[in-house]
Amino acid sequence: MSSEFELPFRSDTQLTEVMRLRVQSLQQRGLKRQDGERLLQPNEAVYRLDFSKQSLRFSHWTVQLAQTGRLTITATSQLWTPDLTNLMTRQLLEPVGTFWRAPGDARDAPVNCHEADAHEFGERIAEMAKVRKVMYFLFAFSEGCSPETVDCSITFTVDS
Repeated sequence: MSSEFELPFRSDTQLTEVMRLRVQSLQQRGLKRQDGERLLQPNEAVYRLDFSKQSLRFSHWTVQLAQTGRLTITATSQLWTPDLTNLMTRQLLEPVGTFWRAPGDARDAPVNCHEADAHEFGERIAEMAKVRKVMYFLFAFSEGCSPETVDCSITFTVDS
């Protein structure tokens, strides 16, 4: 018998702020990023999933965009500690999840996505959940999308 387990993505404001301070520090000192370092862009924020269960199978995404816009979600492949190490480009997983609401879409129309990529992305997250309790993501908001207009979760099937 299996049951569904929905995990909401939660904003990690503290980690986002630390990453923004890294960008600000480099700018103030006139320094460049380290080779391969991934700096947080102004339209990005860090989100996290906390896995209370480890043996999961991806089921589906639930993404709601209150208005026209695009949300791109990129997962990090390993835990990083921004106070000690910087996020490196090689730590970012492919594929990314891209979800959008186009101008003219009905408010009750489902959010668009690249289905194959979103499904593969969900399966990779389920695989990572087997070996970790927390996973971090970069949410990039564009084309009118913002953190206030997004509600996002991922649902897994749990075998019991």
